[in-house]
Amino acid sequence: MTTIAMTIAGSDSGGGAGIQADLKTFSALGCYGASVLTAITAQNTRAVTAVQALPPSIVRAQIEAVLDDLAVRAVKIGMLGSPQLIRAVAEGLRGRGLPVVLDPVMVAKSGDRLLAAEATDALRTELMPLASILTPNIPEAADLLGAAPAADLAVREVQGRALLALGPTWVLMKGGHAPGPVCTDLLLGPEQHQLTARRIATRNTHGTGCTLSAAIAAGLAQGRTVPQAVILAHGYLQGAIAAADGLRVGSGHGPVHHFHAFWGATA
Repeated sequence: MTTIAMTIAGSDSGGGAGIQADLKTFSALGCYGASVLTAITAQNTRAVTAVQALPPSIVRAQIEAVLDDLAVRAVKIGMLGSPQLIRAVAEGLRGRGLPVVLDPVMVAKSGDRLLAAEATDALRTELMPLASILTPNIPEAADLLGAAPAADLAVREVQGRALLALGPTWVLMKGGHAPGPVCTDLLLGPEQHQLTARRIATRNTHGTGCTLSAAIAAGLAQGRTVPQAVILAHGYLQGAIAAADGLRVGSGHGPVHHFHAFWGATA
């Protein structure tokens, strides 16, 4: 039977993040990807120049259309720009019993804010309790808690446990924004795991958060446990970053190489 994962996210016109990155990731990991579009962004490797959210009614209609026909086995949630969109997504997923990977997309790599500040409360109350796993980076975790960004791994663990108290079953505290030659991700929940990788010297890291969360969703759709899915996703993302300089896309922060296992050394 075909394994299906669904992404609920915004469109990246540059192709490196959002819906486009999610669908590439699903495909690279052997899943059929369905999609629910929440917003259209005008962006490239240098900046986001415009954002247009879709009406909550059409977002809800997309969710219902997909889930009423396709045997979706896991859901990844990315960019949601407003409280109304967050509620529409929560209403569409509540009671479905699906594993949910929640990537709290708040700020683009360029620094442009993608989640309205007033939507943070709705994210905490409406979606975090539905999440099988929440995947914040250091600034996002701080934003969700109204705290200062974690300065070290010990504070990241404290913040991760505070986020667990808000409802998700697992929290993956990502370490990409931390300094140092080694990047450490901290998985907290019924078990605790650390995943480390040497930091790769490249500016082509656009879409890393989207790619990681989509890869976790692909693993869950294929029947893996959360720790197994996170380990799979971590390895896949490291390969995509390591091969990113083989792509020549744009003049700013380019994308990771989602199809590094299938394409040649350069493209």
